[in-house]
Amino acid sequence: MIESTRLTKRYGDTVAVDNLTFTVEPGKVTGFLGPNGAGKSTTLRMILGLNTPTSGSVTVDGVPFSHRPRGLRHVGALLDAQDVHGGRSARAHLTALARGNRIPPARVDEVLQEVGLAKAARRRIGGFSLGMKQRLGIAGALLGDPPVLLFDEPLNGLDPEGVLWVRGLFRRLASEGRTVFVSSHMMAEMEHTADRLIVIGQGRLIADESLQGFSARHASLGVTVDTPDLAALEAVLTAEGASVRRKGDQRGRVTGLTAARIGELAHRHRIMLHELATHTSSLESAFMSLTADSVEYLAGEAR
Repeated sequence: MIESTRLTKRYGDTVAVDNLTFTVEPGKVTGFLGPNGAGKSTTLRMILGLNTPTSGSVTVDGVPFSHRPRGLRHVGALLDAQDVHGGRSARAHLTALARGNRIPPARVDEVLQEVGLAKAARRRIGGFSLGMKQRLGIAGALLGDPPVLLFDEPLNGLDPEGVLWVRGLFRRLASEGRTVFVSSHMMAEMEHTADRLIVIGQGRLIADESLQGFSARHASLGVTVDTPDLAALEAVLTAEGASVRRKGDQRGRVTGLTAARIGELAHRHRIMLHELATHTSSLESAFMSLTADSVEYLAGEAR
């Protein structure tokens, strides 16, 4: 379990993480979401003791991570797949990590096999693609067989097969009772992976809830209607408390009433319908809308 209590990090006048309180529970994949520059990486680095909080605290299973010797047995982490010595082989890199954490050497070949790099074990890392480096970083995180795992943008550079493999890996790790915390700026990917979401913007907590709860609260429900008498239908639906947004002479988007209720009202008032379709906005759209005020840089903004 990871527990953050009023966690804050300042760099001069800049507040990177602002009074952040949350809990990451075992047995679930928790997505850590926010636009670029939201403070996700800084938060992960404070969890791992790489950055010192300005105020507040964060613990792993009740203890600051920096207090634990042989850390890879407690927490496995992938923060930056590119941050490796390019002149070493994959096996040499993992062997050095294993030796420093008193992990049996045999474990190195086990994790290389698990992440699909067994045949590349003797190759220099400098010749690896980004996807291969991501797999190597995941191998390093798994090396100590830890109960807590942190991943920062683990899907960068992976091909479709790799993405599916990582999804399955995270689900398996969570099913084994481990704490799995995955940082990303892609809501669409977390929709397929996470059980719970922690969303931040400009270092502050925006949402902390289950994926289902987030979907129910933030993905808006609407009904598309197509009718030759849109004005009459709009008057009827508005009187019932609905909102109608026109999309042409005959089409509109209705919110506030179910498709079944709209159909009943149209039938009662003898209004012909050519189309009546329920739909929801995507979670990606909901996430973008929720974090719009927290995006640091916008394409096309004034210089």
